[in-house]
Amino acid sequence: MVKSRTYEPKFQELKVKEEEKNMSSNHDISEFIRDWKYESGQISARKIKGKDGKEKIQMRVELGLLQMETEGRPDGKRPHGKESLLEYHLSRLEEYRAKHGSTEGFRLNKDECEDLYREALEYYQRYLSLFALKDYEGVIRDTERNLRVHNLAESYTVDEKYRRIFTKYVPYIIMMNAKARALIDLERKEYHKASMETKRGIQRIDEFFKNRGQYKSSEENEEIANLRELSEEIRREKPLTELNKLKLELEEAVRKEDFETAAKLRDVIKELEGGK
Repeated sequence: MVKSRTYEPKFQELKVKEEEKNMSSNHDISEFIRDWKYESGQISARKIKGKDGKEKIQMRVELGLLQMETEGRPDGKRPHGKESLLEYHLSRLEEYRAKHGSTEGFRLNKDECEDLYREALEYYQRYLSLFALKDYEGVIRDTERNLRVHNLAESYTVDEKYRRIFTKYVPYIIMMNAKARALIDLERKEYHKASMETKRGIQRIDEFFKNRGQYKSSEENEEIANLRELSEEIRREKPLTELNKLKLELEEAVRKEDFETAAKLRDVIKELEGGK
């Protein structure tokens, strides 16, 4: 015991000196972030080519930056030989079903839920970066993945605390998924499809709350309001049809009391609407 206490300080001293020896200016990331200013409340991200030749995503945060893989688990790890902890626990679930004939009795303990939550946070940081980069396909992939992990945890956690934690973020994930889908359609100028994606997102969030008896939460939900705002933006950006243009011309003719033009416009509008 005495010998152990005698050598412990020397060992710690040697360890610190070794760490100091290994430190060099090559580990300083100041030059990488000097010209990339952090802006509070803004998601700032970029794609780079890593030393392994693969594309990486970098996200600027207040004290530096995060670097993530573009596919698979963002940190590049393969827990238990699987792409992610989600895939690992889903494989466990299927093995349990095969053995017992159902999933009744299958549970995720507190540590497993904690690890799944931390992993979901990595995917959250990545899909925020992808959204800023307008990589909407990647956003859809990662949000759908996180919805799966939230559903898994809600169904099989042993702790009500984690059930609340996981379900809390579901409306936000649905919103991001719907926005990414709508913006893909908007880029293609498929305005009707884009509008329908926002409506589907609103419906999914609404059903999420109603299935849990939280009707008031649905009415006051920020994510629903966000999707309604996007839907209105899509409506404003949508080019006017010939019929809509004629109706605007009719309103202008009536305003100017040009009743002869107004009468002609009404006839054309009636003909077009009759044809429809």
